[in-house]
Amino acid sequence: MILTLHIERLILKEASFIRNNIEKWRRTEELVGTPEDALPDEMAEAYTEITADLAFAQTHYRRSRITLYLNDLASALHNAIYSNKKEKWTRIFTYWTHEVPLTMYDARRELLASFLIFAAFVLVGVVSQLYDTDFSRLILGDYYVDMTLENISKGEPMAVYNGGSEVPMFLQITINNVMVSFFAFVLGIFACVGTGVLLMQNGIMLGAFQTFFFSQGLLLESALAIWLHGTLEISAIIISGAAGMALGSGWLFPGTYKRGVAFRRGARRGLKIVVGTVPVFILAGFIEGFVTRHTEIHDAVRAGIILFSLAFVIFYFVIWPRALAKRVAGQSGKLSGF
Repeated sequence: MILTLHIERLILKEASFIRNNIEKWRRTEELVGTPEDALPDEMAEAYTEITADLAFAQTHYRRSRITLYLNDLASALHNAIYSNKKEKWTRIFTYWTHEVPLTMYDARRELLASFLIFAAFVLVGVVSQLYDTDFSRLILGDYYVDMTLENISKGEPMAVYNGGSEVPMFLQITINNVMVSFFAFVLGIFACVGTGVLLMQNGIMLGAFQTFFFSQGLLLESALAIWLHGTLEISAIIISGAAGMALGSGWLFPGTYKRGVAFRRGARRGLKIVVGTVPVFILAGFIEGFVTRHTEIHDAVRAGIILFSLAFVIFYFVIWPRALAKRVAGQSGKLSGF
């Protein structure tokens, strides 16, 4: 009986806490949605109040959904203040070392979803090619398959990568990849379906492509050539998919935010992620245009480049964002960790 009364008091106390502050929190959501229109003092005051409310909620309602809501709101406001303040030229440095990684941490669920969708359709491409040897013709086209088979017969299976001069190939590949990343982002506005379709197309193509070479007894050679640049290229496509999902989920699942605020927040997150992939695509295009064509490079060197590229992607887009988010949470003393 005493326990029941205690629980009822806690529920009533939490309901009163929410009722007394809900309008203030809604105004804070609007500040997060349009930080460029807010005064610095207004942002600072809102942050002080929201972190105080968060501290109170963590003390009295640690397992409540309102605590999670306030944590997300405080984190979003912190990022808005950080990205909106006037900075010197060092902003260029902090943009890549802090802003992009923190945005990646904020979009970690979208990144996981993008990876799983892509991996699932890679598997579809693999299985389809294994059970139907002509499937690659449907996906890659007769011309490409016939050209590759001819190159294989000549003992140059990767000759497709040295079909042109380095600089034009580098520029063409880079521009095409950057456009694909922006398409993956923009298509997210269609309830994330457009982004999913793009991931599906690229995933099936990769699965069929790699399995085609496997059926020709060239799995190792093709992997060392394809993944030399593909490690960065495919990773950036998956990350761009996360950007599209951040855009789509902003208005599809606004949560506690107003739909317009959530959409603008998702759009900013997604755009920052896409911009973060541009250097990756440039480096991937450089490798494909200047390095991949040299199949005479020792296998150990090519494998080393692949592993280094993979390590970079995992560190910069997964490990560093997590570590940085923990550091920011520790410095503020207000935001909870994972």
